[in-house]
Amino acid sequence: MSATRPTLDERIAALRTVTEAGTGRIPSAIADEARALLLQTEARRARSPEHTVVGVFGATGSGKSSLVNALVGDEVAKAHVRRPTTSQALAVTWDATGAADLLDWLQIRERIERVEPIDPRAGKLVLVDLPDVDSVEAGNRAIAERLAGQVDALLWVVDPQKYADDVLHAEFIAPHARHAAVTLVVLNQVDLLAAGDRASVVSSLQSIVSRDGLPRARVLPVSARTFEGVDALKTAIGDLAAARKARDARLTADVQTLAARIDDPGSAARLDTPASVRVRDEVGTAAGVDVVAAAVASSYRKRAGQVTGWPLVSWIGRLRADPLTRLGLGPKRRGSDKNVDPDVHRTSMPLLSAGAQAKLSLAVRSFADTAAAGLAGPWKAAVRTAAEGALDALPADLDRAIARTPLPAKGSWWWAIIGVVQWVTIVAGVLGALWLVGASLLPTFGMPALLIPRVEEGPLEGWAIPTLVIIAAVLVGVLLGLLSAVLSALTAARRRRRTRKRLLASVDEVVQREVVAPVAAELDRARAVAAALGVARR
Repeated sequence: MSATRPTLDERIAALRTVTEAGTGRIPSAIADEARALLLQTEARRARSPEHTVVGVFGATGSGKSSLVNALVGDEVAKAHVRRPTTSQALAVTWDATGAADLLDWLQIRERIERVEPIDPRAGKLVLVDLPDVDSVEAGNRAIAERLAGQVDALLWVVDPQKYADDVLHAEFIAPHARHAAVTLVVLNQVDLLAAGDRASVVSSLQSIVSRDGLPRARVLPVSARTFEGVDALKTAIGDLAAARKARDARLTADVQTLAARIDDPGSAARLDTPASVRVRDEVGTAAGVDVVAAAVASSYRKRAGQVTGWPLVSWIGRLRADPLTRLGLGPKRRGSDKNVDPDVHRTSMPLLSAGAQAKLSLAVRSFADTAAAGLAGPWKAAVRTAAEGALDALPADLDRAIARTPLPAKGSWWWAIIGVVQWVTIVAGVLGALWLVGASLLPTFGMPALLIPRVEEGPLEGWAIPTLVIIAAVLVGVLLGLLSAVLSALTAARRRRRTRKRLLASVDEVVQREVVAPVAAELDRARAVAAALGVARR
């Protein structure tokens, strides 16, 4: 792209970007106009780029046709004696063969070819005499309006009586304000003015044209009857033809004019990490990440208690269902059953409650509103719509994401050690009890009594060793149970944090794909349109 002024190609590409990327976000009527202008621009550029089409426009009585005759010669009028009034466009060319396709596209059927150009530089000129812009015939006026949007340069003809006509200026000249570079304004019939009035009328017309938005448009006093100023007008037309830029200048102005009517999308901010993290956490909470993390911790504590707890009471824990199994996330569901595909099957977690659905919806909409804060209304609505489009599918997608997330379900290495020690203590306690029972019961059956060894010294002097074994077994079992409970709680908390981190990573994949990416795409679209508008308008 050029540093200061974009080329016509760049402007056309920019308008195409605005039209395509702005679909549904800019008014459909303007979008249709933009597409029509792009087609018209491509069609004009593909036809006779060396020709310059100058349209002669004016109100009834301004003397357009007489001026064309003065520029070209009486031959125009003589060749078209069947044309008493300007009801059809008439093209005068100096290269009929080369301009034929262009005139076909302009839908100008009446054509006259001349040999001697009105200016040595205007050999590729096409001069078009048009119906009156204020014609009472709707068809005539429609022709003038259509060709005003197609010709390369505009020559407005006014007369001293109606040069300040509001309709002419407001409805025709002012709308083409951006075309000043390819616009000439002719004050015809100046021979009807007193010599002392000409300068003031020309100055007045120049002021009116400036208020129309064309301060640089040339105003030329001419008389088609006396030929006063005709040579200067021929030179001005020759300047347009010689520059060979009238077509591109006209098309550039068309693009600028249309782009100026399209509202800016506004300022599209870049999505920041805190906003993405916040929506991930809020969506994760609504989806049950904390519930699953808590279930992982609870499951670990339950299974640890079953293995490392005091065997005489730890079996009670087996009567309670595993928290992960209740959620459909237990080890069997996740590993041993090869027919279960977590990408297809959901967990056994309950569907989102109304409250969770509301939190999920609020999180997504808040994220979208924050992201679209600097955008104009239609673009802000498009961002919210893009985000809300994920709300229907999010619950199922999040459930599957949770189902396929690997959870830390294995036991710890120390479980086996404590479990073995617990059973050793149980065996030792049972043996101690059997020793005592045997010592008391065997004599009743006439059998020799078992010897009960005792502690001979120390603070436990006199205590039966089997009794001490039983007490030690109970105490060790209880202490090991308490120790394992502490270790289980610490490990479960660590696994809960790790599980939450893993689940949030899975949730983030879904949120990025279903929420953040569509919102980011809308913001990118808004930035692209804003940049393209800048190019098209500049």
